[in-house]
Amino acid sequence: MTKKILVAFFVFALAVASAAGSYNITLFQPSTVAGKDLKAGDYKLTIENGKAILSQGKSKVEASVKTETSDTKFSSTSVRYSTADGKSLVKEIRLGGTTTRVVFDN
Repeated sequence: MTKKILVAFFVFALAVASAAGSYNITLFQPSTVAGKDLKAGDYKLTIENGKAILSQGKSKVEASVKTETSDTKFSSTSVRYSTADGKSLVKEIRLGGTTTRVVFDN
């Protein structure tokens, strides 16, 4: 019985640890996150405590997000947009190789 509890705790701890992490993403078009305009290019995405931080060099943008879990793994990373005032607002990022979907509060 104790081994089952220990294994269950380990699996839970691993799931929590994987929820916070960093990923490399590419924005293929100029994008807006949390009201800030970003150029197309490669970014590091860090997710912690309901916040996403997109960084490229010294510049950083922080936004409120929620993470959701899909039923299946995403085959590649993709960025979903909505359009407002002629700008492409990042709405969601689906992280390739994971079941994680990062939804931005716009």
